[in-house]
Amino acid sequence: MSVELLTYAELGARLNVSREAARSLARRRRLPRSRSDDRKARVGVDFSELRYRPRPRIGRQADPIAASMAKIEAFKSEAFKAEIARLEAKAAGYKADFERERERADRLAVELLQAAAETMAANAWAAQLEDEVADLRTGRRASGSTAGRAALRLGHLAAAIVAADRAAFR
Repeated sequence: MSVELLTYAELGARLNVSREAARSLARRRRLPRSRSDDRKARVGVDFSELRYRPRPRIGRQADPIAASMAKIEAFKSEAFKAEIARLEAKAAGYKADFERERERADRLAVELLQAAAETMAANAWAAQLEDEVADLRTGRRASGSTAGRAALRLGHLAAAIVAADRAAFR
């Protein structure tokens, strides 16, 4: 019947349990406790009277982190690969849509530039025709008779209008 004074850590080491389990055991068994000079709690234990066997750890694993990592790796190898393949296929579809829309935008930009050039040409042609009409109305031709020149200019004007109209419908 020898009583030993041990810290919770030392008691846990002797019983092969954690420090917290040794502290809980000392409380449950109401073992005498005291403080040492180094301010650590010491428990008086008589190992001949103490019949303690730690409960087996049922359902617990030694390293829960390693078990979790193993589960993640197993899951990763199956589900993640399938998910990655699904997302890559979806990304390829989006990339094809993007390329198609980019080509369409390029074609529309070219058509827009052509339409802008045709509009500028039509505006220039309209300005020229307006100048010719103004000249005909005022009769500002220096050479030849005014009536002969006006008829000639009117014919040219009509031909220019018809040519412009045909160019606009192309």
